[in-house]
Amino acid sequence: MSFVQTVILAAFAGGTIFLGLPVGRLRGLSRGRQVGLTTAAGGVILFLIYDVLSQAVEPVKTALGAARAGGSPGQFAGYAATLGLSIAFGLLSVTWLTSRMAARHGPGTTITPRQIALGTAIGLGLHNFSEGLAIGQSSASGATSFALLLVIGFALHNATEGFAISAPLSQGERPSWGFLVVAGLVGGGPTFVGGVLGYAFVAPVLSILFLGLAAGALIFVFNEMMAVARRFALPMVAGVALTIGLLAAFGTDFILTAAGS
Repeated sequence: MSFVQTVILAAFAGGTIFLGLPVGRLRGLSRGRQVGLTTAAGGVILFLIYDVLSQAVEPVKTALGAARAGGSPGQFAGYAATLGLSIAFGLLSVTWLTSRMAARHGPGTTITPRQIALGTAIGLGLHNFSEGLAIGQSSASGATSFALLLVIGFALHNATEGFAISAPLSQGERPSWGFLVVAGLVGGGPTFVGGVLGYAFVAPVLSILFLGLAAGALIFVFNEMMAVARRFALPMVAGVALTIGLLAAFGTDFILTAAGS
């Protein structure tokens, strides 16, 4: 697959994130529907945390196995340190940034739906950068069929990720189309960038780094989404919606796995 084809496919895989963004402009929803949208998106985020950490840990475990078999422990130590530090930095940096943004509106101000949406977009963008790397590396290595399957799989996942960004925006002031476009570019654009860099060179540690950053950011986002849901005081609605979102995300992943992606 040529470089130009790879770039186009990576852009397509990231661009589907825009499909779920219009949900953020819905208004006139009942309290139950608002909490349902937020916690269903939280279920998708919870799956993504699991998925991201699974991908990030795999090369670390492989390096550990190689070290136990008599190889140098240096690679394992480097991978493990990269993973741990990137998760911590991803979580703490987004926490600090959003706290500073909230503090500008006065003491005791809670994080707004827009800030949650931007935090989600940042976390997903870091995740999607690593997905773009996978597309680019597969294409550059000649595994064209596998690269195409990755594009299809990531495109379907990104469509649900757009919903995860926009669902919290159903509360508060209606977001402009411009804001949604920016959020989509932050969340989906890195797939394109990752595809370009992945085609140029293979660097497992780079994938671990961005997956760790994504996991940390998404952990923060999930915590904030659940805090928003708790303020509605509808625990059963929240629990059911969270379960639906989580199972839907797993179901999509199982379908893609069965298809070979």
